[in-house]
Amino acid sequence: MTTQIKRIAINFGGGYIPGLNAVITGAVLAASELGWEVVGIRDGFDGLLFPERYPEGGLVKLTPPMVENLAGATGCILGTAGQSDPFHVRTINAENYVEEVDRSDELLGMINKENIDAVISVVGSRALSILWKLSRKGLKTICVPKSVENDIAATILSFGFNSTLSFVAEMLERCRQAAQAARRIGVIEVLGEHAGWLALQAGMAVCADAVLIPEIPYDLRKVAAKLREKMKAGRMYGLVVVAEGAKPLAGLNVPPMTSDPQMKATLSPGATGNEGFQVIERSGQVAAEVALEIQRLTDQETTPLVLGQFSKGGTPTVVDRQLGLGYGVGAVRALNNNQSGVMVVFQPPDLKFVPMAEAINTVRTVPADSEFVQIARALDVSLGD
Repeated sequence: MTTQIKRIAINFGGGYIPGLNAVITGAVLAASELGWEVVGIRDGFDGLLFPERYPEGGLVKLTPPMVENLAGATGCILGTAGQSDPFHVRTINAENYVEEVDRSDELLGMINKENIDAVISVVGSRALSILWKLSRKGLKTICVPKSVENDIAATILSFGFNSTLSFVAEMLERCRQAAQAARRIGVIEVLGEHAGWLALQAGMAVCADAVLIPEIPYDLRKVAAKLREKMKAGRMYGLVVVAEGAKPLAGLNVPPMTSDPQMKATLSPGATGNEGFQVIERSGQVAAEVALEIQRLTDQETTPLVLGQFSKGGTPTVVDRQLGLGYGVGAVRALNNNQSGVMVVFQPPDLKFVPMAEAINTVRTVPADSEFVQIARALDVSLGD
């Protein structure tokens, strides 16, 4: 039986990416045409789970006049929740110890109490499983996928990727100019723990000398040989782009960074392996290790640089503004068709709806025969193999 929808909510899980407000605009304007009321939940589900944190209320009423000029704005008027998980909420128990409790049933009760008939959640791959579990417990929900790494299965272009790609390519071009002026080799680390789309496409765009991605284990001897060959021809600088999840070919381990005794002393007694400054925060580890080894192999001064989370900021591109608006409208359309537990995906030229279960625990990686891989090789970009 079709349930009559009168009031929906929208929230954001995971970290910030450019263009989140565009999804709000698309959803609110489309819902208004159907006569639905829309509210926003602050900081993921925290606005409902921790209302005491919000003097002005954990819910925000969203109207067409409020959102019609938001699509190109930076930031997110509702906030995001990078670590929010209603199934594992940290709390202080009676013995004054920290423990995790399951507040999912409480959350569903709050949603019902607020007369919210359905929730549109904009989430990344990690938060997708949380939304799926809530859906299985009865929450009527639609997922909008977002990812700066373009690693969400079932969709060709994740929301937020185009803006990040444009920014990273611009920064790589600046790094190349700096490396050329200083006659150095620049090793630039970008986001991409499991998938190398961002590193590959941005590196291609600036014709980098080498691009190292998680899908293709690298041999730095081959990268160094390529750089030495260009140096012999009089080109005394280089640009190497490295995804944070890139790994060396088995049996060709890069010498690890020197451990700091004081850092090691602060670890658990059972800690082994990569004790060092990146033992907790690994950002920059790959760039530092690759730069050190390339400098050893080429005898050319090499500088590591990490773009990391900086690439997630800024103004959304027109592509992401359009995609965000389309995803917001698509999510409302799915609810109006009585769908739930599905993800809105872009499969050019159409927006389609697939079960969230199809994208859980699956990463969209770069295939070995990808057109982008073939283009990179044709451009004489070394992939480290």
